[in-house]
Amino acid sequence: MTATRGTRALLGVLFLAAGTVGVWLLWLSWDTGYTVDARTGATSGPYAPWQVAGCVLTLVLLAALAGTRLSPWLVAPVMTVAFTAAWSWRAASTDDSGLWPVGAALVLLGVAAGSTVVSLAARRVGRRLAGRPG
Repeated sequence: MTATRGTRALLGVLFLAAGTVGVWLLWLSWDTGYTVDARTGATSGPYAPWQVAGCVLTLVLLAALAGTRLSPWLVAPVMTVAFTAAWSWRAASTDDSGLWPVGAALVLLGVAAGSTVVSLAARRVGRRLAGRPG
């Protein structure tokens, strides 16, 4: 049995969405506490810089791999919606300030820009390596 091109794309989109939510689960879902510096009173968190860096690097890898298999015009919106939805779900349920929509907008813009650039670059590199015009 052979899958049609549309079926392969649909499966790819579903795996990409699940993988993107998985990246959020792996790196950011479990840390919800804020840290207060006793000396200065400065508050930081809930994420440590290494968590955000790991999350971004994993998303870059995922976007690059997906960009070689799927159209970048599918990769970017799927990753953007999946990651922003996962992030927003947690932020909305834990935010007392009411500012989570601002964070969600920034997450949406960042993931949209990053996944677009990375998936387009991966598609272009993949086609050059395969000897096809870009």
